[in-house]
Amino acid sequence: MHNITIRKVSLADLDVLLAISKQTFFDAFEAQNNPEDFKLYTDAAFTRDKLSQELSDPNSEFYFAVDHDIIVGYIKLNFNDAQAEFQEPDAMEVSRIYVSAAYQGKQIGKILLDHAVAIAHRQKLKYLWLGVWESNVNAIRFYERNGFAKFSTHYFMLGNDRQTDIIMKKVL
Repeated sequence: MHNITIRKVSLADLDVLLAISKQTFFDAFEAQNNPEDFKLYTDAAFTRDKLSQELSDPNSEFYFAVDHDIIVGYIKLNFNDAQAEFQEPDAMEVSRIYVSAAYQGKQIGKILLDHAVAIAHRQKLKYLWLGVWESNVNAIRFYERNGFAKFSTHYFMLGNDRQTDIIMKKVL
C-alpha cells in the first residue's frame, strides 16, 4: 500500500497543479471526445490565469494526494457561492477529483473523497454533491460505492459539445 498524505495546495503550487490537472483530464477524457471540442475546452480551462483565480477564491480549496514526494492526484472543493449550482451554505461541491493513471485502482480517490467528507463533517455541512459525466460509468460506480446517490442532471459544455452530467449527492 502506498503511504498517501493529503496536502493543501497553495498559490506557490500553481504550476504543479496545472500540470497534474491537464495530465489527469487528458488521460480521463481525451480519447472519448471530439478532438476539436476537447481542444476548445482544455485551451480555456487549463491556463495559469484560470487556475490562479480558482486557487485565490476563498470559497475553493484544492488538496494534493502525495505518495512520498510524488503528487498522484488532487481534489477541488467548492463552498458557498463558488459552487457551480445550489450554492447552499450547508453544502459542499466536490468540483474535481482526479488521480494519475499510474495510481488508478489504488484507493487514492477514496482517500481524497474521505478527506472531503471529513472537512464537511468538521464544518457541520448537511451534504456533499458533485457532477459526473453520464458516460463515466466507473466514476459513477465509485461514487455510489461511497454513499452518493443520483438526484439530478445538468449540462456541461465541452467546447461546442453539450454533454450531460449526473448530479449525485451524499447526505451526511
